[in-house]
Amino acid sequence: MTTTFRQVLARPWMPADYGALQYTWLLSLGYLFWKFYYVRPGVVEAALLALTIILFVPLYCASFWPRGWRVGACVAATCLIGAAWAPWNPGAACFFIFACAMCARIPGTARPVCAMLGVIAGGAVVALLIPQMQMVFLLPILMAGMPVGLSCIMDARLRTSRTLLMRKQEEVEHMARIAERERISRDLHDLLGHSLSMIALKAELARKLARRDLAACEREIADIETNARGALAEVRAAVTGFRHGGLVQALASARASLLAADVLLDERIERIDLAPAAEHVVALAVREAVTNIVRHAGASHCTLSLVQEQQDGQTHAVLRVLDDGKLRSTDGLQQGNGLAGMRERVAALGGRLSLQAGAGLALELHVPAGASA
Repeated sequence: MTTTFRQVLARPWMPADYGALQYTWLLSLGYLFWKFYYVRPGVVEAALLALTIILFVPLYCASFWPRGWRVGACVAATCLIGAAWAPWNPGAACFFIFACAMCARIPGTARPVCAMLGVIAGGAVVALLIPQMQMVFLLPILMAGMPVGLSCIMDARLRTSRTLLMRKQEEVEHMARIAERERISRDLHDLLGHSLSMIALKAELARKLARRDLAACEREIADIETNARGALAEVRAAVTGFRHGGLVQALASARASLLAADVLLDERIERIDLAPAAEHVVALAVREAVTNIVRHAGASHCTLSLVQEQQDGQTHAVLRVLDDGKLRSTDGLQQGNGLAGMRERVAALGGRLSLQAGAGLALELHVPAGASA
C-alpha cells in the first residue's frame, strides 16, 4: 500500500458536520439484493454487483464535498449506474433515489429542485424502456425519490442557514471582544491617569515636607499608600466591569486631587438619580477633567457643577467643569485618549460633549439621566 493511498484512506470520507448517520443510508443498497431472494445470481452478475458497490460508495461520499460541477457529475453518474442495472435488477431504482438526495448539494435555490425533477423524469424514461417491469421500477422512484430529495434539500437549506447564523454569532462575539478591550483601555487610562497624577502630586509634596515637617510628610505618604491601594482596586474593578463608589467616589477623589494641587474648588452638586451607565460616564468625565486641570491647566480655581435639566422633554444630567488656567483657545488643546474616550462614551448614551476655551477651559457634558447600561 503506497503512502498516497494511505493518506487518501486516512482522510474523512464526509464532512464532519454531516455526522456518521449519512453512512447508514448506504444500507438502502440492500434493494439490489431483493431479486436474489427469488433468483440465484450468476458469477458474472455477482462480480458486477460487487464492483458496482465498490465504485458507488466513494461516489456517494464524494457528493458531500460540493465543488461546483462535480456534484452534478456525481448525480449523473449515479443515474447512469441505475439505468445500466435497470433491465436486469428492478432494485436499481435505489440509485435514482440516491441521485435525488444528491441534488440537495447543488448550490442555489431553484437548481436543486429542478435537478431532482430531472432525475425523476430520467427514472421514468428508463422505466418506460423496460416493458416487463415498468411499475416495479417506477413506483419506488416516485414514492421515495421526491420525498427524500425534498427533505434533503430542506436539510441543506437549514444547514446553510445555521452556518450563516454561526458566522454572524462569531462576528458579534468578535465585535464584543473588541468593544470590551476598548472599554478596558479607556477606563484604565482614565482611572490610572487620575490616580497617578494625585500620587505624583502628593509624592512631590512629601519630598518638600521631608526636611521641614516630618509628621506632615508621614501623612502625605500615608495618603499616597491609600491612593495607590485605591488605584489598584479601581483597576481590578475596571477589568471585571464593576464600579464601587461611582460618582460619589469620583467627586471625593476630585476634591482631594484639587486640594493637593492648591486649586480652589467651588462645587454645586445636585442629587440626581442616574442610571448605572450614565453615572459611570459622568464619574469618569469628572476624573478626566480634574486630571487635566491638575496636570496641564496651571489653574488656581475650579468650578464644578452637576445639575438636572429638562431638554426636549427628557431629563438630562449636565456636568460643567470650568477652570481659570492658561488655555485660551481650543486649538492648543491636546485631543488625547482621555477626551477621545469621553466622547465615545457620551455618544454611546446619546449625549453630547462640548469644550470651550476663553479664560481657561470650560467642559460641558449632557447625558440622559435614564440611559441604561
